[in-house]
Amino acid sequence: MEAMVAIMIAVLVGTGVYLVLRARTFPVILGITLLSYGVNLFVFASGRLALDQAPIVGGGPSTDPLPQALVLTAIVIGFAMTAFLVVLALRGQGETGTDHVDGDADEGGER
Repeated sequence: MEAMVAIMIAVLVGTGVYLVLRARTFPVILGITLLSYGVNLFVFASGRLALDQAPIVGGGPSTDPLPQALVLTAIVIGFAMTAFLVVLALRGQGETGTDHVDGDADEGGER
């Protein structure tokens, strides 16, 4: 199970980094989103998760509630950031007429 979680984190982060390095705005937005999902999964997995245990410190064995709260907050912030980036990309495409990150359409490899 731990190997599958580690592989999933690696796939999310690797794919996110690859997409962030693209020259178009939509893949960059998807890359940032996948990268944040990978980081959220890493933080969530680092919280010593255990089955059938409540995240409440008290009478019996419990899990740490802090990583769960951090991931929940990060999900909300990540959603707001993604919505802002989509609006920003749409406005940039409307003003420049292209969806390249630098605003220039590379035609033939020349600038």
